[in-house]
Amino acid sequence: MMNMDLVAANLLSPAVICFALGVFAAWVKSDLRVPPQVHETISMYLLFSIGLKGGIALDHSADASMLGPLMATIFMGLLTPVLAFFCARNLGRQSIVDSGAMAAHFGSVSAVTFMAALNFATLSGIKFEGYLTALLIVLEVPGIIIGIILARTMSENRAISVSHVLREAITSKSVMLMGGGLLVGMLTDAKGIEAVSTVFITPFQGVLAFFLLELGVVALTRLRESQAPVPFMLAFGITMPILFGAIGLMVGHFAGLSVGGTAIFATMAASASYIAAPAAVRMAMPEANEGLYLTTAISITLPFNIIVGIPAYFAVSVMIGGWPTMASLLP
Repeated sequence: MMNMDLVAANLLSPAVICFALGVFAAWVKSDLRVPPQVHETISMYLLFSIGLKGGIALDHSADASMLGPLMATIFMGLLTPVLAFFCARNLGRQSIVDSGAMAAHFGSVSAVTFMAALNFATLSGIKFEGYLTALLIVLEVPGIIIGIILARTMSENRAISVSHVLREAITSKSVMLMGGGLLVGMLTDAKGIEAVSTVFITPFQGVLAFFLLELGVVALTRLRESQAPVPFMLAFGITMPILFGAIGLMVGHFAGLSVGGTAIFATMAASASYIAAPAAVRMAMPEANEGLYLTTAISITLPFNIIVGIPAYFAVSVMIGGWPTMASLLP
């Protein structure tokens, strides 16, 4: 596929069209909403399903080639929250606590954006590594911890319970469901997987599209209701994914990931958490402005990545696919 073909394919995919429909429904003030209990159930289904599919693929593809991408994931998990913190604090002139909250969200990862990237790769026929779900789980926790630590160590209130924050991040719904699905996929034999595939694998794309319909409504509604500074949110919510996506493309390619794997890795780096991170931040920094960090993550960065970012990361990954990797430079 050419670059414009990637963009067109993404814009005309069911997931993006459903997201746009949700935004339009909120814009015209329609009463279209998915009941909260249904939305929560779908969220849990998608998280477990992506973990299950990752576990199945991991069972067939895990080997020594994972080492480079795993180190790259840890590197990005340490780098992105630090960059996000200092951009919010020094360039955005936000408070230390709000900068830490932004760092926690943008240093972590959005499972929904990851799902959209996997879906895009599948529909486009682009292959990727099966162990990427494991890397997603690895990437989700460090950014949350580092963002909270940066806020607390640089403010007058230095009291922080790292163990409580760590426990909150590791036991969060997203990590537990994806991690549990990963284990089920790895430990279950082919016959067992076949028995549940009609529930957790075949309907995945349709359920994801319906989930994004509700997220489109939520995104515009939160942006309307937010009292946070919109110019800063727009600048930060778009600049950070571009910066982190570009770094992710370079790091992922150099670590030896395939074209599809590199694009998905860049998407992971460019995304912002709005499931695991908010729970941890509310506990550790209740004084942080939720309207700022949550609205930026869900109303600006999420739609930017789904509509513009994902096809752009794939297009650039195709362009740099022939560049040298770490393995090719070793003697």
